[in-house]
Amino acid sequence: MTGPRTIGVDVGPTNTDGALLVGDAPAATVKVPSAGHPVDSVRTAVAALLRDAPRAPRVTHVAIGLRSAAHAVTRREGLTRVGVLRIGGPVSDAVPPLAHWPADLRTAVHAGSAMVEGGAGLTPADATALDRDAVARFAAGLAGRCDTFAVTGVFSPVDDTQEHQAAEIIRREVGADSFVGLSAGSGGLGLIERENSTVLDAALSRHTRALADALTAALGALGLSSATILVARGDGTLTSLEYLRLHPGLALGSGPAGTLRGAGLLTGLTDAVVADVGARRIRVGLLAGGFPQESRPGLVIGGVPVSFPMPDLIRVPADDPDAFEEAVDRMQPGAARLPLVVVGGGSAAPAATRVPAAHVLLPEHGLVAGAFGAALSPVGGAHERLMRAGEAAGTNAVDEVREGARRSAVRAGADPRRVVVLPVERVPVPYLPGPAFSLRARAVGPPSPL
Repeated sequence: MTGPRTIGVDVGPTNTDGALLVGDAPAATVKVPSAGHPVDSVRTAVAALLRDAPRAPRVTHVAIGLRSAAHAVTRREGLTRVGVLRIGGPVSDAVPPLAHWPADLRTAVHAGSAMVEGGAGLTPADATALDRDAVARFAAGLAGRCDTFAVTGVFSPVDDTQEHQAAEIIRREVGADSFVGLSAGSGGLGLIERENSTVLDAALSRHTRALADALTAALGALGLSSATILVARGDGTLTSLEYLRLHPGLALGSGPAGTLRGAGLLTGLTDAVVADVGARRIRVGLLAGGFPQESRPGLVIGGVPVSFPMPDLIRVPADDPDAFEEAVDRMQPGAARLPLVVVGGGSAAPAATRVPAAHVLLPEHGLVAGAFGAALSPVGGAHERLMRAGEAAGTNAVDEVREGARRSAVRAGADPRRVVVLPVERVPVPYLPGPAFSLRARAVGPPSPL
């Protein structure tokens, strides 16, 4: 076997799966019990792979699907307290920050909040000047007690200038090394969901830094210090550890997304319904164009509405065949039935394979589909721009969005020479004054060799 040597690992709640590939061909696969800490699970799986295939070429990168970020949120463990700043003035104060969060999660995360004058508009003429003094007072009031902040501005996906100005003021008052998450890259105009996502992103920052350091040390001790370490993200692509430190929420949905990708890669399908069968539950998702169908508006994590890109999943008990059949039917995108790919540790169970009116596939290596999905997924990036109808006339708006997506993928660790930008989506935004739409592009590429 020839080609680059890559390792994929999927850390699940019960078992951790691993696959060592040379090119696209498996040289070794393992399934080991998951340990108490995800880094211990990764270490055990990778060590077993290296023992089983000691003569394969040097490992170029290790890609890992993790659920630790989601567990930190749902279990309220390892979260950092966050100073929450909203830029918008009276136009945005109907619902205060974190108002509808579960009380225990709010207590674990909230260090203080403020709403200040400012905010972008759909056009430059609609913007309100940022109250820079109010930002400074807020940051100074938390100095010494909090070094992690989340900044959300009204209409910042249109113009994020004021979010960056606020971040500069906060770092001046609190310290240059403070973590300041900005909402403009979280997608969508919805203020509350975007703010919630930014706060959770910031709350996960310390957890993610510790995890990144521990993974680097553990894999270095196994002789993989020269390998690039990547983490699966919720949209079915990968990101470097360095980029994940800046955007911790990208790892939410990491494990399920990798499993959906793996199911497609193992069968050669780009469109399919996928069932990931575990010991206690089955997760049913849709693979569309080779990537997971992302969750619709209304996604909730730990009781909090958010706007992260994550797979759209239906979860049912593993011992309920009727619920499973209904979930598969609901996931079908239309009258033309897609094949059902069944993967995961319980994929051979009768309830998972006997679905009327479905063409069921059980791929070889389906027991470790998540590890294959991690190992063979590209590094990804995305860029979105909100516009009013007519604004793009005579401009290079589509080219700008494409270039933004390409830059995002390169920052996340993609080889700049081999990035491919997928077709730009144009989505109407009906609730704004006057016709408006969103331009969104995604870009993918293999990991950078540097």
